[in-house]
Amino acid sequence: MIAMKNILVATDFGEAADIALTYGRELARRFDATLHVLHVAENVYITAFGAETYASFAPDLQRDIEQNAKRKLLEAVMDSDGSGPRTIPAVMTSSSPAFAIIDYAREHDIDLVIMGTHGRGTLGHLLMGSVAERVVRLASCPVLTTRQAERDFVHPDGLVAVREPAQARQ
Repeated sequence: MIAMKNILVATDFGEAADIALTYGRELARRFDATLHVLHVAENVYITAFGAETYASFAPDLQRDIEQNAKRKLLEAVMDSDGSGPRTIPAVMTSSSPAFAIIDYAREHDIDLVIMGTHGRGTLGHLLMGSVAERVVRLASCPVLTTRQAERDFVHPDGLVAVREPAQARQ
């Protein structure tokens, strides 16, 4: 028997991440698990200026990035009718999204990580790397990756109800 108490969806607010969130909500609901939704905000101190350089506008810029991420995350996890799973939104700041996701999963006893992947080609992968690939390789729990509308197995209840009787007749 598979038992899941904590499911983590890592989001960059892209299309593939939206699909991952749909999967996460459904799995959390079916397993009565807590859904953690994490966004890793860029650390402008490291990324833009280097570790040893300081710019006077960086504190405001970093705060604005984090506040914007929190606002977008709260919009993404909003459950207007209260029928969804228990949800914990979280924003972390890091220069390495993959390691931040892995650390969060370990610290919160996550049973499954779900995240979108952009499915870049070979050249794009070589140049940019893959956060999803690093998480898959290094996470201590299973990782489910989703892509943009390839093959969806989460369907609205109405579609399942309509499709099932047709299949039973065959």
